[in-house]
Amino acid sequence: MEPRIRLVDVTKRFPAPDGAGLGPLAVSQFTLDVVAGEFVTVIGPSGCGKTTLLHLLAGLHEPTAGQVSVCGTSPGEAVRSGACSLIFQAPVLFEWLSAEENVLLPLRLRDPLWWAWPWRRERYRPSARAALRTVDLEGYEAFRPQLLSGGMQQRVAIARALTLDPQVLLMDEPFGALDEINRDRLNLELLRVWQERALTVVFITHSIDEAVFLSDRVVVMGRAAEGVPSIRHVVQVGLPRPRTLEMKESPEFFERVREGREALRSAL
Repeated sequence: MEPRIRLVDVTKRFPAPDGAGLGPLAVSQFTLDVVAGEFVTVIGPSGCGKTTLLHLLAGLHEPTAGQVSVCGTSPGEAVRSGACSLIFQAPVLFEWLSAEENVLLPLRLRDPLWWAWPWRRERYRPSARAALRTVDLEGYEAFRPQLLSGGMQQRVAIARALTLDPQVLLMDEPFGALDEINRDRLNLELLRVWQERALTVVFITHSIDEAVFLSDRVVVMGRAAEGVPSIRHVVQVGLPRPRTLEMKESPEFFERVREGREALRSAL
């Protein structure tokens, strides 16, 4: 079976600041397969290329060398078809739109006759409301972002990403700005959505604990260097599912965190 995500010997260099030639490496010789339904988290020191990697998977950057495929096609085509969705570090919500209207944006952008035919708008509302229910925001459809907490805003962003029923979800530190209690709550909600929707997830974080708790595998990246692959280590988590917060007190969890921390230190 073909992997849902495939990266083969992928290297990315950005242009030099003066525009003459290529600048330093951002990602080097990155090879990884992610199978359908897998949850993979990427960790690494700041500046190692984690966000660049996610942007390559979302079709926002083209690789300098190597091959990237998502859902059997190019990343850009996967995003355009709705098979792949990206969630940024910040919720990126329009303040003048309600939660429901923000969630409807992907559908609106795909339908040029959205405003010309009111019945078309109404046809999409059940999808938006179902997505909000999925992230436990039923009853908040009419609320604007400024009336929602940071965690609730990020749940709206997740609901928006789900409206096109994607197969792949790319998440760039979506809970990094939240306190530990809210982060734990949203981690559990994310795992519930992942299992209900049979999603394939690539998740970026700086938290080793979060990475181990969420994932099937944790990929540890190091700073890109000539001739050295960006992947320095892969932690096979192997904890039972469904995950519970009590698992964070288990010896197995601590051992995986220790393995990830040592790999991260070695990658610096």
